[in-house]
Amino acid sequence: MLATGIDVKADDAWPFLDQECLAANIYHEARGEPLDGQFAVGQVTLNRAKSKRFPDSVCEVVKQKHQFSWYWDGASDLPKDKEAWELANVVAQNLLSGESVIYDYSYGALYYWNPHKAKYSPWMDKVALVVIHGNHAFFD
Repeated sequence: MLATGIDVKADDAWPFLDQECLAANIYHEARGEPLDGQFAVGQVTLNRAKSKRFPDSVCEVVKQKHQFSWYWDGASDLPKDKEAWELANVVAQNLLSGESVIYDYSYGALYYWNPHKAKYSPWMDKVALVVIHGNHAFFD
């Protein structure tokens, strides 16, 4: 456990700052998606950190048990696509700064699903679809 109180996996190589955690989530969940989809995935992460139903920080949201499969799949989380990693960092920086983000592509969503990566889940029956970007469907 780090001084910040965040538990780490043995192979974690990225720093534990909100920008890096957000960039990692964008990278692993939405690299290759259109830019609006990457912003929407990042916004869902931020929406969760602001919601009372989820942990309070971006890193805690990303690392919450069984929420984002890339973090819990046992595979290395080191980014392999340098260009996609750099773009994820730019998106994360923009989202966290709030300076250039005037539009929430997620429409306030707290959940998303990519049918190409995950099977149907019963939680989808309890939420409303709000928007689709690329391969991701976003729910409130």
